[in-house]
Order: sequence, then C-alpha cells, then structure tokens
Amino acid sequence: MKKLRVTVDGKAYEVLVEILDQDSASPVAKSHAAFTPVGSASIVSATVTPPQSSPSAPQGVAAAAGEVPSPLAGKVVSIDVQVGQKVEANAQLLTLEAMKMNTYVFAHAAGTVAAILVKVGDGVEEGQGLMRLS
Repeated sequence: MKKLRVTVDGKAYEVLVEILDQDSASPVAKSHAAFTPVGSASIVSATVTPPQSSPSAPQGVAAAAGEVPSPLAGKVVSIDVQVGQKVEANAQLLTLEAMKMNTYVFAHAAGTVAAILVKVGDGVEEGQGLMRLS
C-alpha cells in the first residue's frame, strides 16, 4: 500500500493505493525499494479521505435561543417590523439579498419583536441571529 496526496481542482486528498506486481496478482512486497511506474500499476483499491480542517478555519455563526436565524449569507435590504411589534407565526420580518435574489425571512412562531440585531445594509452569515422574538 502506498499513501499519496492527490490535488484535484485545488483540493488536496490523501489516497491509499495498492500497487500490484506486473508478474503476479499479489501486492508488491515491502522490500521493493522502487515504486512501480504509473503506466504499469493496477489500482486495486483507493480510499479517499478529505483533509482534516484546520482549527483556525472560520466557524459558522449560530443564532442564540429565541433568535431568528439567517437562512443564508447575504445583505439585509429591508426590515419589515419594529421593536415591540407583535407578530404572528409566518409573518414577514425582513428581506435578504444574495446573488441578486431576494429571500424573505419569516417568524417561526408568534411573539413580540424584542430586539433587531441587524440594520439595512449589513452583511450576514448563514445561521446568524437577525432578531430576537419573545
């Protein structure tokens, strides 16, 4: 078995490749120092494992309990409610724009708008809290 790193479209993958000897169906003995050229190798099995994410990779933003989360990353283009306003379940709260398309955000339950956590023009991440309902 030979462990290799393969890059496809800019993504690195570690693969485990079993190389067979040309004269037999058994795997090449570990005592062989030379690597069989690609043209004469047969791949019996390959396991692709994505690279481990680094601990410094950006983590997603999560809304806290009682907050209305953003369904996608985008820009706030309108806020359709005010703090203190009572809203019914499925009432439109605000509008986001992403890739020149508007996405409407609705209340998940009836309640009162306790706080608006964003303003028009703000960029938001998927999962970020947009407003708090009580």
